[in-house]
Amino acid sequence: MKFVKAMLAVGLGAAIAASAMTSVQAKELTIGFSQIGAESEWRTANTNDVKAAAERHGVNLKFSDAQQKQENQIKAIRTFIAQKVDLIGFVPIVATGWDNILREAKRAKIPVLVMDRDLTVSDPNLYVAKIGTDSVTEGKKAFNWIDEYCTKNNIKPRNGGDKINIVILEGTVGSSAATGRGTGFNEALAASPNKDKYNILASQTGDFTRQKGQEVMESFLKNYRNDIDVLFAHNDDMALGAIQSIEAAGLKPAKDIVIVSVDAVKGIFQAMIEGKANATIECNPLQGELFFETAKKIVNGEAVPKSVFVEEGVFPAETAKEVFPTRKY
Repeated sequence: MKFVKAMLAVGLGAAIAASAMTSVQAKELTIGFSQIGAESEWRTANTNDVKAAAERHGVNLKFSDAQQKQENQIKAIRTFIAQKVDLIGFVPIVATGWDNILREAKRAKIPVLVMDRDLTVSDPNLYVAKIGTDSVTEGKKAFNWIDEYCTKNNIKPRNGGDKINIVILEGTVGSSAATGRGTGFNEALAASPNKDKYNILASQTGDFTRQKGQEVMESFLKNYRNDIDVLFAHNDDMALGAIQSIEAAGLKPAKDIVIVSVDAVKGIFQAMIEGKANATIECNPLQGELFFETAKKIVNGEAVPKSVFVEEGVFPAETAKEVFPTRKY
């Protein structure tokens, strides 16, 4: 009996030690994360969610803000490699130009997990997985909502012509979000039975910022004031900037010009409540929990899918007042 008790004590002690070791390992997991910047409400929410999730998971997070420059991201990743972190995560500001730095990470045997935006590399094994959003689907949802709305409400061209004219505020040139949303929008337009009644009048980058969205929309209005029927903005911040230009031009946003954008941040919900925007397509920034769950699996040698998408919805203006209190970003 004494032998059995002794063995039980040893086993219990080993279990407690193993549990403590696992806890220590979890707390000591170090992850380097390079964010692209703080260009929008969406990005700020994304950053805050990553930091909060790291704290919940007991992760030592080495966070770097690239301030919208790819060279800063590459420097940060190189620093993470030198620091011998357990895993590197980053949001690629543009889709290309990552092969060399990712090879450095691979040689150092540090796995890489991509968040939010896609990237194009010569060897897909240079990174383990990508978690985030489906920008092509977001673009398709945007056009399909516009098509349904214009058809249902019998929207006519303001200039008396036979085409509904659309202007587009594009995101950062070369970013997967801008490319994907543009591709999805154009594919849905081409597939629509109503495609012949639409015309893309102008399309220009606003770099995902409110200020540039305002500036580019001001330029559109100077050239096409009475011709613009619909605005599609690749993110809400550009749409919010555009609304200021539309009002300054003496036009009514959401009435004279139908406004649809992507992200579903609180600012655009407020604009919809005020009758100044028509719809937003959700791009969910709350990706931190999924990121660290996936990161831990990778570090532990578990297999993970190459792409994991978060859930996203579509919010028209008539739902804004009800949904607004539930928004976390």
